[in-house]
Amino acid sequence: MPTEKNTGSQLAGTDTPDRENSNRKLEQLDEFREDATDEALTTNTGTRIADNQNSLKAGERGPSLLEDFILREKITHFDHERIPERIVHARGAAAHGYFQVYEPLAELTKADFLNEPGKKTPVFVRFSTVQGPRGSADTVRDVRGFAVKFYTDEGNFDLVGNNMPVFFIQDAIKFPDFVHAVKPEPHNEIPTGASAHDTFWDFVSLVPESAHMVLWTMSDRAIPVAYRGMQGFGVHTFRLVNAEGRSVFVKFHWRPLSGVYSLVWDEAQKLAGKDPDFQRRTLWEDIEKGDYPEWELGLQVIPEEDEHKFDFDLLDPTKLVPEELVPVRKVGRMVLNRNPDNFFAETEQAAFHPGHLVPGIDFSNDPLLQGRLFSYTDTQLSRLGGPNFNELPINRPLCPFHNNQRDAQHRQTVNKGRAAYEPNSIDGGWPKETPPAPRHGGFSSYPEPLSGTKLRKRADSFADHFSQARLFYNSLSETEKGHVVAAYSFELGKVERVHIRERQVHEILANIDLDLARQVAENLGLTPPQAPTVQVPEGTLKASPALSQMNLLPGNIKSRKVAILIANGVQGSDVEFLQGELAKAGASAKLLAPSSAPVNTAEGRQLVPDATIAGLPSIAFDAVFVPAGDSAAKTLGKDGDALHYVLEAYKHLKAIALCGAAGDLASQLYLEADEGLISGATAKDVVKPLFDAIARHRVWAREPKAKAVPA
Repeated sequence: MPTEKNTGSQLAGTDTPDRENSNRKLEQLDEFREDATDEALTTNTGTRIADNQNSLKAGERGPSLLEDFILREKITHFDHERIPERIVHARGAAAHGYFQVYEPLAELTKADFLNEPGKKTPVFVRFSTVQGPRGSADTVRDVRGFAVKFYTDEGNFDLVGNNMPVFFIQDAIKFPDFVHAVKPEPHNEIPTGASAHDTFWDFVSLVPESAHMVLWTMSDRAIPVAYRGMQGFGVHTFRLVNAEGRSVFVKFHWRPLSGVYSLVWDEAQKLAGKDPDFQRRTLWEDIEKGDYPEWELGLQVIPEEDEHKFDFDLLDPTKLVPEELVPVRKVGRMVLNRNPDNFFAETEQAAFHPGHLVPGIDFSNDPLLQGRLFSYTDTQLSRLGGPNFNELPINRPLCPFHNNQRDAQHRQTVNKGRAAYEPNSIDGGWPKETPPAPRHGGFSSYPEPLSGTKLRKRADSFADHFSQARLFYNSLSETEKGHVVAAYSFELGKVERVHIRERQVHEILANIDLDLARQVAENLGLTPPQAPTVQVPEGTLKASPALSQMNLLPGNIKSRKVAILIANGVQGSDVEFLQGELAKAGASAKLLAPSSAPVNTAEGRQLVPDATIAGLPSIAFDAVFVPAGDSAAKTLGKDGDALHYVLEAYKHLKAIALCGAAGDLASQLYLEADEGLISGATAKDVVKPLFDAIARHRVWAREPKAKAVPA
């Protein structure tokens, strides 16, 4: 394995005339930090820092140490930079629901909620973007937070993860640096909710460990259609501990029953402008109408004796465990069935923490996880005004809780008695410790044997930064690879400094895949790289089909949404038939007309539109259906909004069904027929091919010609 240090020196390239010209122009614009030139990096008390890359650990792969004053100062300051909004994951939406395990998991864990199949454990789940503030848009290219609070009978357990299985950095000491880089640039607070700017790409091009996660972020995973269409991951390796005290390592997965699917980039950008609340609105409306989002909880279980059998380190949060090596065992189901009563009181005040555990679940020595255990408490203290944040109703456990903690801001519990200490004899010794037990006992940490020198160092087993990024890229379909190329090209095209673009292409992308690097270089007008800059180890697997979204569709159209365009003279029987078939399949439709006025059908009835064609755009739907009806077709054919509607849906690769005279819209718009552009005399003729096309999510074969379609 290559042993690279995360510094910029080995990544610096030779200046080219283009770069020199670019730098000269930028020097005239930038206000450089002259105060820091030739100065040592220090703590706030002036102590020079020898290692700003690694937290202090007990051995290379050991846990982080509380005495690490450099880590604590850096993260404490970072956690308190903004109040009261979350510094990251500020933009979010949430819902209540329940979790139910399929069968007892006693062989793995003594956690009560994972051992009672008949019991529904209440949950509160918050989804979020990372970079943008509360006022940013839902559909920006970004990682999505996926945080689940289980209100178990043994206390709250928080599984605080993302919709991607890996992360940008390996050690928590680098988290403030990463977030400072991805946040809006400090001189002008631009851009909002986006990573397409110099400071982000400067950082990640200098920190090769980020390569895998950046690739995920440039994939379709970063622009999901809806929260219900996202996977969730615990990211870190955790432990499960059973009643006998035996431990196994575990990776947590959430698998959406709706399948995994995403927006296309043009669609995501338009939604950010036309409906910045699109994803939170979809979640809210689906729950209100009883179309509850569902996920299955999956576990990847690794016996302790297999910890070192992989060609990557289980403690490295920039790595995933391929399912071909360790299958995901589905162990339970989560259903979200109730919206919050008050956004602020619940969604905004929810305090998640990876250190909220119950007996039977424990930590690993992942250095990013170890730092999060400190950071989250500190963040909640600042954001929610003191140490009593767990007394807020949304955070309060449903099981009884008693301790000797008292007072402080926002205290809600009115404690009785005179003894606020333990042990005591005044109050009969209560509350008392509960000894560990096979079930329903006190929490005790897994007695992992430790030895090692106290040091700041990254383990050599963390040094390979590219083989899993290569595995992920090789696992994608050609369509998905094309989207990755387009995403890198778009983002790096926003970077002003040519040398940053070059470094990302030549020093990072070339080590993932030369063809990827060359395509991006060509799109940016850069010299294509000829070879990798490091020797990348050969991984056990060349590809993992489970990493491609194309393989994660459910094969049905449940929860999908269809726009039905209507006008006076529409064939009402077509509308009624399709609505009935959609309901049987668990999908839904809305009627859209040129105006909000009732529409007269060919049969003499009236239909009341749900919205206007201009008011609810095609980007809010999965497919478009235009029923038969000669006069209706003529009206729509002369309506610019209706024509744009069909054209835009075509450009975004969606299924379109045109019945009777409405079929003329395709020729009027010069649309080429394909498996997703369906014509027929009546709704009965098009329903099966329409549903088949919707189930495939997009008509990917249309993409090359759709790029030339103006919409």
